[in-house]
Amino acid sequence: MKEKLIVFTRYPEAGKTKTRLIPVLGKEGAAKLHQQLTEGTISQAKQLKNTRQLFVEVYFTGGSQELMEAWLGNDIFYQNQVTGDLGLKMAAAFEMSFNSGVEKVVLIGTDCPGLNADLMAKAFNELEGQDLVLGPALDGGYYLIGLRRFVPEIFMGINWGTAEVLAQSVAIAHNLKLAIAYLSPLADIDRPEDLSILDFGY
Repeated sequence: MKEKLIVFTRYPEAGKTKTRLIPVLGKEGAAKLHQQLTEGTISQAKQLKNTRQLFVEVYFTGGSQELMEAWLGNDIFYQNQVTGDLGLKMAAAFEMSFNSGVEKVVLIGTDCPGLNADLMAKAFNELEGQDLVLGPALDGGYYLIGLRRFVPEIFMGINWGTAEVLAQSVAIAHNLKLAIAYLSPLADIDRPEDLSILDFGY
């Protein structure tokens, strides 16, 4: 298979998940929200897998392989995220994927309830003609990144977790003369004020 979808998540352990939402939801509530968001994302990923030849691989922190399989199923692959900042974690995932012979890699998180199978498919389709595809998040980051070759520079020198992430990434891409495609901007759920976009009843 020539395409791989990587999903970054963590095992939903109370007190270690969605910590910025704990003041509003409590430790258990924040973990439950993360669990629901991840399950929704994986459901969309599996829908996509039904329509195209695709690897789906979950890179996780916390928990264990057994706990992840019991939670999300044993019909997808699991990898531990490497240690380091988000850039190092993502770069390692992309490098490993391209080294295994995959030709198009798309990486997503689980914080974006608007990210569906159609948008994921569009990302892979854009990589037919573009070097880089980005899904801009409304908070200045991105909810999706796709590449058709490993570009380590795109993950270096970024102020992760800030409103500068997308702009810094695009500046690097322009310097490298990469052809970029953009998906529709979406909201992700990181902070208490983001909860208003949910219909989970919080």
